[in-house]
Amino acid sequence: MTSPPASDQATAEILWLARLEYRFHAWRAKRARGRGQRPTVAAFPGYGSTEWVRVLGRVLIPPKTKRRERGDYAGVRGWRSFASVPIAHADVTVTIAGTSHDVAADGGGVIDIVLPASLPAGWQTITMSVEGSDPVEARVFIVGRDVRFGVVSDIDDTVMVTALPRPLLAAWNSFVLNEHARQPVPGMAVLLERLIRDNPGSPILYLSTGAWNVAPTLVRFQRRHLFPSGAMLLTDWGPTHDRWFRSGKAHKAANLRRLADEFPGIRWLLVGDDGQHDDQIYTAFTAEHPEQVAAVAIRRLSPAEAVLAGGRTAVDDHTAAGVPWVTGDDGSELLERLTDVDVVRDVPPSS
Repeated sequence: MTSPPASDQATAEILWLARLEYRFHAWRAKRARGRGQRPTVAAFPGYGSTEWVRVLGRVLIPPKTKRRERGDYAGVRGWRSFASVPIAHADVTVTIAGTSHDVAADGGGVIDIVLPASLPAGWQTITMSVEGSDPVEARVFIVGRDVRFGVVSDIDDTVMVTALPRPLLAAWNSFVLNEHARQPVPGMAVLLERLIRDNPGSPILYLSTGAWNVAPTLVRFQRRHLFPSGAMLLTDWGPTHDRWFRSGKAHKAANLRRLADEFPGIRWLLVGDDGQHDDQIYTAFTAEHPEQVAAVAIRRLSPAEAVLAGGRTAVDDHTAAGVPWVTGDDGSELLERLTDVDVVRDVPPSS
C-alpha cells in the first residue's frame, strides 16, 4: 500500500493538533462554567465607513484579577492575557445605533465581522453582549467620505520595545514581564499624534502579528503612553488546518490588501521596523497599490535591540520607488525625515 505524501501527513498532524487545542479549550470552558463563571466580551477598537462597521472582539472567561483601590489592574503579568478561556462559536448580539445583529464568534472566540451601519464620521460607540450578559461598549472609528490619508503602524519594536523575533525574549516579554514595565519606542507617540493632528478625521490602525490575547494590554499601554487611539488588527496564534502556526506575514499582507479594497480613495503612511519583515511586506504592497501609499517609514533597531532580535532585516534600496521611503532610529528622526519629504507639514516654532 502506497504511503500518503509527506505534505498530506504533515497536514493530518496539524489537523490533529488543531482538534486537540479545540478540545482543550472546550474542557477549560466546561470547568470554568462549573465554577459559576460566565463568558463576557472583550471589545476591541474597530473601524468602518459611513455605511459599514468592522466589529472586533473576543468572547472569553477571564481569570480573576486583583484591582487597586483606584480601579486599575494591579501588576498585570503577561501570562494573564493567555489565561483567559476562549469560548468557541459563542452567540453574540451586536447593537449599532439601536439595531441589533446576532453574530457568532469563531473557533477561537474571536469576533471579526462587517455589519451594515449608518454612522457619522469619528469615534462612535456600539455594544456587544453574550448569553444575556450586560452589554459591553466598544469604540469604532468611522472614516468620512472625504478622508484621503490614513496611517497603518506595526506595534512590536515600532511603538513598543519587545525584540519579538527572538523566541525566548518574546516569550519573556509576552508571558512574564509586568505590563507597566513595557517601554515605548522614543518619539513614536509624538510622531503618530502629530500625523493624526495634522490630518483631522484620518484613521490610524495598528497592524501586528501579536495575538488577540494581548489586545487589552496593548490598549492600556497606548493610553498610558499617549499614543493615538486606533483599531487593533491582531491575529490568533496556534495551529490551523494547514500550518503549525498562523503566518504573521500573510496576516499583515491580507489586512493591507483589505484596507486598499475598503478605502480605495485613501493613501496610507506605512510605519514599521527593520527587525521583522515590514520592509518586504510594505515593498510588495507598494508595488501592488502605488497610488494608495503616501510614504513608508521604517524604524531602525538599535545595535542592542538588533542583537536581542536576532539581527535586522535588510532594508532594500528604495531610491527609485514612486513613494517616499524614509528610515530613522526613533520617532523623532522619522518625523524629521517625513517632514523633509512633505508627508508631515513643517510647522515653524512659535515666537
